[in-house]
Amino acid sequence: MKGLNQITKGGHIFAIVLRRGFSHPGPNFFTPGEFSQQLGMLIHPKGKVVKRHRHKLVKREIFRTQEVLVLLDGRIRIELFDDDGEKLKTLLMKPGDAILLARGGHKVKVLEDAKMIEVKQGPYAGFDDKEFF
Repeated sequence: MKGLNQITKGGHIFAIVLRRGFSHPGPNFFTPGEFSQQLGMLIHPKGKVVKRHRHKLVKREIFRTQEVLVLLDGRIRIELFDDDGEKLKTLLMKPGDAILLARGGHKVKVLEDAKMIEVKQGPYAGFDDKEFF
């Protein structure tokens, strides 16, 4: 789909990039069911009502931290690395773009003053949460 890219290697999804220009109507979910984060874009017409609901308590076991970045302002460059630390791709992100960092490694360089939202599983595990390479 236009405005959606998956970065893959060896049958594994390393990142899903959702560009601001994505415009397919309706609820669109881009992640496989086994991912610990779900990424989607909801495009609804005026007057659409999502019925009131709540999410049930469901015990989940998570081994891989997945991170979503939504760039609100500025520009950033993201370098993606595979599980062995080899560079996969370099991406430029503009306001309104989002990325799900699913596996492997990543490096972010801020090219213009940036404001972004970051979402990932918690609680943060401190020094045990990241491995620098």
